[in-house]
Amino acid sequence: MMSDTKADIQTKIDANPVMLFMKGTPQFPQCGFSSTVCQVLDYLGVEFGSDNVLASDDLRQGIKEFSDWPTVPQLYVKGEFVGGCDIIREMFESGELRTFLQEKGVLSEDA
Repeated sequence: MMSDTKADIQTKIDANPVMLFMKGTPQFPQCGFSSTVCQVLDYLGVEFGSDNVLASDDLRQGIKEFSDWPTVPQLYVKGEFVGGCDIIREMFESGELRTFLQEKGVLSEDA
């Protein structure tokens, strides 16, 4: 991976308490998995940054190498890689995601 791509990814993760690397944008997701994660975050009322991996081959490949995770979307919270769509959906359905986000301070306790 190019060092500038890695630095760009790290900068975005550092700048956004909740950062989603996805296909498309939150307003126009370009895959069902990315759409699902956006819907979960919106439902919970979580503000998040996003980056469209389809805009750059370097980013699309780079994020997979950065996290050592083969698929997109990828969610980061306070610099920590949380997972992709299946993990986020399972955490949401079990209530674990809300608790995790509250513990990380990115979701208020009464949300």
